[in-house]
Amino acid sequence: MSLFSDLGREQKEAIGLLQIGTFLEYFDLMLYVHMAVLLNELFFPKTDPHTAALLSAFAFCSTYVLRPFGALIFGHIGDTMGRKSTVITTTVMMAVSCLMMSLLPTYAQIGISAAWLVTICRIFQGLSSMGEIIGAEIYVTEITKPPVQYPAVCMISVASSLGAVAALGMSSLIISTGISWRMAFLMGALVAIVGSVARTRLRETPEFVDMKKRLSHETAKLKLNQEGDAAEIAQIKKQIRKWGKEKIDKKTIGAYIIVQCGWPLSFYLAYMYFNPLLKTTYGYSAEDILFHNFLLSILLCVINACLGLLSYKIHPLKILKVRSTVFLLLVVLLPFILSFSTHSFHLFLLQSLLLVAAVGAHPADSVFLTHFPVLKRFTAASFIYAVSRALIYVVTSFGLVYLTKWFGCYGVWAIALPITLSFLWGLSHFEKLERRSGALPSLKSPFSFSATSG
Repeated sequence: MSLFSDLGREQKEAIGLLQIGTFLEYFDLMLYVHMAVLLNELFFPKTDPHTAALLSAFAFCSTYVLRPFGALIFGHIGDTMGRKSTVITTTVMMAVSCLMMSLLPTYAQIGISAAWLVTICRIFQGLSSMGEIIGAEIYVTEITKPPVQYPAVCMISVASSLGAVAALGMSSLIISTGISWRMAFLMGALVAIVGSVARTRLRETPEFVDMKKRLSHETAKLKLNQEGDAAEIAQIKKQIRKWGKEKIDKKTIGAYIIVQCGWPLSFYLAYMYFNPLLKTTYGYSAEDILFHNFLLSILLCVINACLGLLSYKIHPLKILKVRSTVFLLLVVLLPFILSFSTHSFHLFLLQSLLLVAAVGAHPADSVFLTHFPVLKRFTAASFIYAVSRALIYVVTSFGLVYLTKWFGCYGVWAIALPITLSFLWGLSHFEKLERRSGALPSLKSPFSFSATSG
């Protein structure tokens, strides 16, 4: 029997459309990230290695630092106008920013203005991607139920990983064949337009529509009963506050922030941290690094798909607990592993292990989302997602430049250990919430999840 055999035709079509859109969106977003070894030389002035590392970190972080504003904008749209409007708007924004990127003049043509223009384009791409993946995950969460909900939402992460693989493949092709890099971003603009058109077929999620109807009905009742029974009016107001102005538990907010801090650390360690070492110690060229990361991205797609399938039988929080424990061990051993490394394959193996054990919300994205009120879900989840990523990407990309300079490989501990230990605390909070709801009946074994629970 197929994993998604219990889903209706409309549900399957919606999941498919959202996967395609997310794939296209992340293809566009990751193009610059993986072509940075080439594009930073075109848009930024040539400087000494230390300054070049800082400029590279600046270009990388520019995508993420203003994401919280995008989260507030798209979160408001998603919680008032609906999930469908948001995911369509974000794809159109990505198409426009990619088209602008393909037309930008370089540093050699207009000087430092080129650096500012490319940064602005990256900011717009970051803003649009903010509403994209959270919007898609919320949409799928609200049209499905556990346990099929877990792998269904995981497919969104798989699509984003595939988008990154395609971006790496395109980047590698561009650099190895000498085709203009502008063609990559022009292609990105075209595929984003395709994604926008495809998503017009989506319908609004029943959970969002139902909650809006309830709120509207209670508001109408309040207007009609202004002169009525005081107890009835008080009850109506209470119901309106519950649905429309429900407060989110502060501890849940804190735990979700910590959980979302995990993936930026994992991503940076797996994809970015070792690039200078590959260049200086093993003589890797930009093309070699792209191919190296291309293989890692393929591995990440396989990992995400396997975790999604596994989450159908094992509760996602239990999977995350095992992964984060292994990741903590790898972080502790990382400096010692590097000291014994004598071949680039050793680095590839270490990077692969970091991806297998990566700390992050996947495959429990839907678990976290369901613990936020429906009419505050988009704003809260997207804002927390954006703030955590902006903070940790800045901390890791800039912080590790200096920490590595001062302490060598041991500098990783200053950032990675606190984040990983905090991540484990965040998981424990959501485990309590899941136990309270009956979706996580036992913590004795990480393999005690029943497919019928939840």
